Amino acid sequence: MYINPFLFILPRPPGQVVWNYKNHTQHELDLEYSHRLASLIHNPDIFDPNNIIDRQLLDAGILTTSKIDTPDWGWDELSKIYHIGTQNIPCAHTPRNIHEWSRQYLAHCSEVLAKPEPANTPAPRSVQPLITLPVPGAINDDSLTQALMRRKTCRSYTGAAVTLNEVGTLLYLTLGYLPPRDDAHADPVAPGLEARRSCPSGGGLNACEGFVLAQNVSGLEPGIYAYHPAEHALSRINALPDPELGQLLGGQHFINNLPLGVFITARFDRLWWKYEHSRAYRMAFIEAGHLSQTFQLVATTLGLNTWLTGAFADAQVETLLGIAGSAEQPLFFVGCGQSDGQAMCQEMRDLLSGAQS
Repeated sequence: MYINPFLFILPRPPGQVVWNYKNHTQHELDLEYSHRLASLIHNPDIFDPNNIIDRQLLDAGILTTSKIDTPDWGWDELSKIYHIGTQNIPCAHTPRNIHEWSRQYLAHCSEVLAKPEPANTPAPRSVQPLITLPVPGAINDDSLTQALMRRKTCRSYTGAAVTLNEVGTLLYLTLGYLPPRDDAHADPVAPGLEARRSCPSGGGLNACEGFVLAQNVSGLEPGIYAYHPAEHALSRINALPDPELGQLLGGQHFINNLPLGVFITARFDRLWWKYEHSRAYRMAFIEAGHLSQTFQLVATTLGLNTWLTGAFADAQVETLLGIAGSAEQPLFFVGCGQSDGQAMCQEMRDLLSGAQS
């Protein structure tokens, strides 16, 4: 008999809560159950199939009949619990099509809005008079400013193809390694960390990678590709997901005809190679955020609209990208294409306008 390795025990008088953070289940144990579990942790061999507590602990998955392997993790248990505990969030029903998603999302929003809004409790402020700031002046008409002003999340795409040139521009300016600094002699960099992207990266590690989902790219066979930033090249690693993309991304089926997307992953092993404390876990998400925003600004400058999400089926995505069971983990998805510019898909607009019951 074995103890499930994915348990987190939280003291909550008069008992304790045992949380299986991998399967998202929790159980509250009284003193008798807690004492028995402690004895089994000390010596799993004392398991007694005739003991009702032992059988219930086994049925609950707190005990297991076979040893469960755990992934290598270079940081402490806290970041491991957080990462695994936020993977593969259970969903009672993943929408099977765009109409189900629209109704489910609208019902969720209605349920939230039906509850009282949290009271606004601002921090203590000075009793001195407010200082009125000047009205913002005109913004210079440059490409970066225009991209920032035009960038918006769209959920309605035409499915029109993007060009391979556009894909190359997007990947190079987001994830590619830029030319070495001209003043490298006056700005020394540690050997092995010379690579530089347009986005800042914790410790100069460039710990995030990109996997391209190409559904409709001119001159590129549909499929999943790994991007190689040093070579500015792609390698095909898998076919497109089956079922459709929306099923993989939390039932958000309005995205099924998105021509291009990028899964942003994090190489945790690169981070813990340099930073042994798990505070560095934060840097993976910060870097993914930088890359996501850069991708969106470049896409907007190219005349494309963008969409992004952190909702996806972790295990399925890991398998699709060929990184299952490794120290590389998917964090985010961002995509782009031709759009009518609508923030909501047509099915949701129909619901909101009362066109559908």
